[in-house]
Amino acid sequence: MRRALLSAILLLMALPASAAEPHAQRAWPRIRKARIQQLLPEAMARAKVDTWVVLCRENDNDPLAAHVGCENAGSPAAFLFLKQKAGVRSIALSPAGEAKALQDVGLHDEVLSLDRGTDLYARVAARLAEAKPQRIAVNSSSTLTVADGLSATQRARLEAALPPALRARLTSSEELVFEWLSVKLPEEVEIMRRAAALTASLQEEAYRTVVPGKTRDSDVARFLKKRIAELGVEDGWQPDQNPNVNSGVDRGHSHATDRVIQPGDFIQTDFGIKVEGMWVTDIQRFAYVLAPGETQPPKDALEKWEKSKKGNRVALAALKPGVRGYDVDKAQRDWMREAGSEPVMWGTGHPVGYWAHDVGPALSGAQTGKPPTGSALEPIRPGQVFAFDGFFAWKLATPGETKTLSVEEMAVVTEKGAEYLIPPQEELILIPSPAAKGPGGT
Repeated sequence: MRRALLSAILLLMALPASAAEPHAQRAWPRIRKARIQQLLPEAMARAKVDTWVVLCRENDNDPLAAHVGCENAGSPAAFLFLKQKAGVRSIALSPAGEAKALQDVGLHDEVLSLDRGTDLYARVAARLAEAKPQRIAVNSSSTLTVADGLSATQRARLEAALPPALRARLTSSEELVFEWLSVKLPEEVEIMRRAAALTASLQEEAYRTVVPGKTRDSDVARFLKKRIAELGVEDGWQPDQNPNVNSGVDRGHSHATDRVIQPGDFIQTDFGIKVEGMWVTDIQRFAYVLAPGETQPPKDALEKWEKSKKGNRVALAALKPGVRGYDVDKAQRDWMREAGSEPVMWGTGHPVGYWAHDVGPALSGAQTGKPPTGSALEPIRPGQVFAFDGFFAWKLATPGETKTLSVEEMAVVTEKGAEYLIPPQEELILIPSPAAKGPGGT
């Protein structure tokens, strides 16, 4: 295991920008530009929009600011993406000063420097009138939060500046953003692959610190917090819930408690890191605490583990281009019924990339018994990355309580199917218990 951890650290050091320097994002500016040039034209075509307008400002910026190059906005600025036969032309309308910095970044095809006090919205309206777009996407959405960055005030001012004909062509960017962000470039997948290797290795390292009857779930979480700080990476999601270490009953997404780990426990660690301030991981690793004198878990514990693991493999096999997220979830639900699992409320999986719960098709819907809705009906495409669970759940002796094994791995969709980012967990990590002392203390 020490060799595996060393390999993972070496892989992390090979990332395009050192994880120990989260703000030195050397890879992201290059990748961001490639995403606009290579992926945005197709996303706009699928969404049937020919223009995308993003309005940015300081202190309350658009959620997609870093993706379109306006993360350093001071005074209000506008970014226009115009679909053309040869691809997409990007135009930044920015106050003087910030405009110079945008020119240095080199992301946009044209940077228009505006004198301070210029009516930004009037200038946007003029450029749109010149472009004659048929459908203008703006970041207003009732279903996709990251595509809902346009404030009511910004929208009102934009609409007031537009003539009626152009105002009638405004539409939500949610489909465009969905199509664009959900697909990752190969270089992004490789960054996430190396980060995933580190994520899994750190969990294995943390389990080696467990002393049954003494170590608490929160101790394991603190160990991982210490390690990610030492390595200079960040939390993959809400810091007070990452990692979620749980040796007890089902608790869903939550913080680790002070429960003391005991023989016979399954320990679940749901953990993710962020590298380069941009890409995140989401992986679970499971351990089993042996009773004194045991060298292997009891037969029923191993059977539960194997059934959960098989659920994950079933989901991977169903994860193919063209199928719906719902179809992947249903494949696992069918297996769970065959395996004798209790129902599980959570969906099989979700996209992962810029956020732990990223934009893209949800691998869910079959658990509700109702017709699937929303992103679960969207087709899966090559280049999408998912974190997904293999479930097996059973009732505990305490009424109303359950325990769920949720073997979670990450995979990327290819033209031929899907492949794990890193080798999946095959065996439970076994934690021995100290031998019981005899009457004489021996």
